[in-house]
Amino acid sequence: MGDEIVELKKAVQVLQKEVSRLADEGEITKLQYKYGYYLDKCLYKEVSQLYSNSPETIVEFVGGRYRGKAGVERLYVNRFAQAFVKGRNGPVHGFLLDHDQMQGIVDIDPSGTTAKARFRALMSAGTHKSVATTHPRGLVQWWEGGLYENEYIKEDGVWKIWKLRYFPFWHADFAKGWSNKEIGELNPFGNTTFPEDPNGPDEIVEQVMLWPDCRVVPFHYPHPVTGKMVEEDDLRAPNWGEDVSTSKPALKLS
Repeated sequence: MGDEIVELKKAVQVLQKEVSRLADEGEITKLQYKYGYYLDKCLYKEVSQLYSNSPETIVEFVGGRYRGKAGVERLYVNRFAQAFVKGRNGPVHGFLLDHDQMQGIVDIDPSGTTAKARFRALMSAGTHKSVATTHPRGLVQWWEGGLYENEYIKEDGVWKIWKLRYFPFWHADFAKGWSNKEIGELNPFGNTTFPEDPNGPDEIVEQVMLWPDCRVVPFHYPHPVTGKMVEEDDLRAPNWGEDVSTSKPALKLS
């Protein structure tokens, strides 16, 4: 009887750990989805509050890396709010900026205090014709597709975004589509960092990619059957028929 009780306790411990893991996966998925819903409506104060207070917190976005909670607020509350809604917190009439969050793959660290996740984003954005003469962007509509490779941390029992890395893969004019997108890298930050640019990033990141660049955003997880990571050369994207050595180097997760 004693041996059976010991085995039963072990089984309960295993189940408790598995239940905790599944609950954490669910909380992180909800956290990322909530991020998307707040971002849709330019609620940048609420977006910033989803981030960790850790000094190691970062956001990487199209050529720029913002560090710490101050950097997070500089990007969302200052830069994005000024660009999209003239400094307010919340939407403006006639401007669409939906960020669908999908295809989440969440992996909890054995410690139960950090996690990594990959999500896909699909943006539909633009202005209504009724505000074409009053909104600074005029009459415009576009698509965007991108990937997140993020890290999360549990602080005081609450999951928060710790390291967000967003790789916008493609942009497309709504009418012309992605096949007719002009070739060229998108780096809205140029080479100017904070504090020279009051709303700029703390660092410039040399990992800008945009369609027709087809390099793979590295996976944080191994192959589920082989247990191996994808080889670095297989993350690159040479031109048709050319050797992989001729292509741009593989992207990396900092």
